[in-house]
Amino acid sequence: MRRTTRKAAGIVAMASVLALALAGCSRGGGGDDGDGTAAASSPGITDTTLTLGITTPLSGATAGPGTCTVAGIKAYFGAKNADGGVKFGDGKTRKVEIKALDDGYDPQKAKANYDQLKDSVFAMTAGLGTPTNRAWREAAISDKVPQVLVMTGDPIFSNKDDSPWQLGFVPTYMNEGEAFGKLLADSGEDHKVVILSQNDDYGEGYVSGFKDGIKGASNIQVVKELTYEATDTSVDAQITELASTKADVIFNAMSITPLAIAALQKAQQLNWKPSWFLPSNTSSPGAILGPGKASAFPGVYSVAFSQSASAPGFADSDEGAKFLSELKEYADYKDTPAFPHCIWSYQVGAVLDQVFQKMTSPTRDDFMKELRSISDYVAPFMLEGTSVNTTEDGQPAVSTVVVQKYNGKGYDTVEKFG
Repeated sequence: MRRTTRKAAGIVAMASVLALALAGCSRGGGGDDGDGTAAASSPGITDTTLTLGITTPLSGATAGPGTCTVAGIKAYFGAKNADGGVKFGDGKTRKVEIKALDDGYDPQKAKANYDQLKDSVFAMTAGLGTPTNRAWREAAISDKVPQVLVMTGDPIFSNKDDSPWQLGFVPTYMNEGEAFGKLLADSGEDHKVVILSQNDDYGEGYVSGFKDGIKGASNIQVVKELTYEATDTSVDAQITELASTKADVIFNAMSITPLAIAALQKAQQLNWKPSWFLPSNTSSPGAILGPGKASAFPGVYSVAFSQSASAPGFADSDEGAKFLSELKEYADYKDTPAFPHCIWSYQVGAVLDQVFQKMTSPTRDDFMKELRSISDYVAPFMLEGTSVNTTEDGQPAVSTVVVQKYNGKGYDTVEKFG
């Protein structure tokens, strides 16, 4: 009888210990899922920290913009952490940590990086590249790991049915191509256009958008279309063939920095000087247009949704000076960025901050729900007429752009071609 009593007392004691342990777990990282029960925390988040993962090119031909995709977000959250952290919607204040790995723009390395990071981070974000992001998209869906605000204009990342755990950040290739096509069509003048595009989803998206923009415009004639491979080291042959058409406009959907510079230089060698369109990620005044001597052309056009850190006057503004200072202090990035991706990833940080402030549960499910509820948010350095809107299925976080024309130092927003 005594042994039975001791045994019963032991069971009660063990139950009490378990109850206390469970209660402790709830207090230590869980949240309320809305019906009074505690939701288990997802990986990568505690009561005091949240960890983000990034796989992006930090070496190779795209290391310049890739390095920026890490530097900007590190600068944003570095400053936030120094001020105490981010106040989340569940009432807790957390510091945001970044784990970034180099994929060299190699899809296989990108997938390996994702596999290495997925169990220790709350979400993956900001990484650059269409083939590299595509390489682990299906795995992220299967694992239910957020792959959000990534730097690719591939529309598949913004289609909720195809990509329930994804969301792109920058405008789609079609958004950009269509904006330029409409500007050209609205000029009212006759134009002969040639197209040189990357032979993959990137190039096809830009060309598709451009053709949508000129659809029905009798003043626009596309006289020749050529492609190149992302692994090519020269496009001299293509530029020579396109120059023979004497077209007055080239739509150049190119993502490789050295090739973009070489294309501009080759056209000048041939004394062919058309107006030129370049995508937003390969139109840097400092890194591409300057070395390519783009001032020789009657017009170099691109599209944008944010200010350029290398534009005259940027560093003199209070906001610009603060950004450059934070970039130096928290991301060890000492030079003025030549690529827009530093500002873009800083904006990614600001958007994530908005989402974190709305999260009432430390779970990836709640994160994705709140991520898709941001409307008309004007992130730092956004141009007038552009904003962040994550509520429209089929569109990335930023889908509005303005067309700009190179002025020899930076860009001016234009409403007319010419």
